[in-house]
Amino acid sequence: MRIAIITGEYPPLEGGVGDFTRELGQNLARQGHELHILTTLATENPERVEDGMTVHRKIKNWDWATYSQMTEWLHKYDPDIINIQYQIAAYQLQAGITLYPRWQSHHLRAPIVTTFHDLLPPYLFPKASALRHWAVRQLAQYSDGVIVTNGKDYTALSDFLGEDPQPLIRLIHIGSNISPHPPAGYNSQHWRQAHQIPTKALLLGFFGFLNRSKGIEYLLEALQLLHTQHHLPAHLVFIGGRTGDSDITNSTYAAQIDALVEEYGLEAHIHCTGYTRPTEVSAALLAADICTLPYREGVNLRRGTLHACLAHGRAIVTTQPPVKIEQLPDEKVVLLVPPEDGAALATAIQRLHQDPALRTTLEKNAGDLAAKFSWKRIAAYTGELFRNVIAEKD
Repeated sequence: MRIAIITGEYPPLEGGVGDFTRELGQNLARQGHELHILTTLATENPERVEDGMTVHRKIKNWDWATYSQMTEWLHKYDPDIINIQYQIAAYQLQAGITLYPRWQSHHLRAPIVTTFHDLLPPYLFPKASALRHWAVRQLAQYSDGVIVTNGKDYTALSDFLGEDPQPLIRLIHIGSNISPHPPAGYNSQHWRQAHQIPTKALLLGFFGFLNRSKGIEYLLEALQLLHTQHHLPAHLVFIGGRTGDSDITNSTYAAQIDALVEEYGLEAHIHCTGYTRPTEVSAALLAADICTLPYREGVNLRRGTLHACLAHGRAIVTTQPPVKIEQLPDEKVVLLVPPEDGAALATAIQRLHQDPALRTTLEKNAGDLAAKFSWKRIAAYTGELFRNVIAEKD
C-alpha cells in the first residue's frame, strides 16, 4: 500500500504523537508499504527520506486555509489510504483538521482512517464547548475507519458511532517510543554518580512533559512527605523534555511546578535530564528504583510514558483509573493509588521501598505486559485495518 500519514507533530518536534508516528511508519515501511508523512513546516529539510519514509514538512498553520494545500499534496502522491493522527495540541488547537474528512473527502480517491490519541476538542471561541465536541465527533463520523488507543475512548466513540453509516473502528494500543537500550557500557551506579544522586538514595523516576494532566504537584507533595514524615532519603529525576513543542499550556504549568519545588525546599533532591537521546532516556529509566506516574485522571493505556516504564521493567506507582483496566491489575503489574492524593502516593512508595518482593513482582510483570505492545504487532493490526477499509470502500 501507499500510505499517507497526516500529523501535526513529527521529530525533531518534541511530542508523543510525533514519536508514535515515526515508530508506526518505520514498522509499516519494514512490512513493505510506501510511506509519505505530511507534517508541520520546518526551516530545514522540508522534504527528505528518513527511516525508509518520505517526510514532507510543509504545513505552517493547521487552519481552514490548509485544506487546499493538504488536498493538493494528497493528489500528487495518490495514496491508497490516508491516516490522520489526531491529538489537537499537535495541530495548534486549530479545529480545521476535525472537519477535513467531511469537507474534503469528495475530492479524494483514498479513504481516510483517523487515529485518536485522545478525544480532546479544538479551541474555537469562548463558551463553545458543545460545538467543540461536535467537531471531534465529525472527524470520527466522516472518517472511513477509526483507531482508538484505549478502552475508554473506544467505548465513547462506539456509543456515538452506533448509528448508520458507521466507520470501521478498532482498538489498537500504542507501544513504547523508548526501547530499553541504554548506551554501551551502561552502569546504573555510574549513571547516578554522574548525575550527583547519592548511591543509597531511593530514586523516583518521572517520564514525560510537565503537563497539568500528569498530577506532578502531588508527586512533589509525596516527595516532601517521604522526607518529613517517612524519613526516607528519596530523590526524583525528571526524564526527558520539559514542555514539548505542541501544548502551549505546559510552560505555565512548568513554572507552577518550579515554584512548588522551591516552596517545599526540594531543589537538592530534584534532577532533570532535559530533552535527550533515546539511549539516555533509557539509561535514566533503568536507573530509577520506582517510576511514579500520578496522572490526574487515572492511568490510561494511551500514555506513551506508561508504556516506556513498562518496557523498561520498572516498578510503577500510578493512579486508579475511573474504570478498571484489565491489563493493569493492582499489585500485579502496577501499584495503584487514588488520584490527586500526595499522601497516598508517599505511602505506596514507602511500601515498595520496604517490600523488595513486591517490587520484583511488579518489574517482571511490567516487562511481560510490554511484550504484548510491540510495534511490529501494532503495525500489522493497523495495516490489516487499512486493507479492510480500502476493500469496504471499493
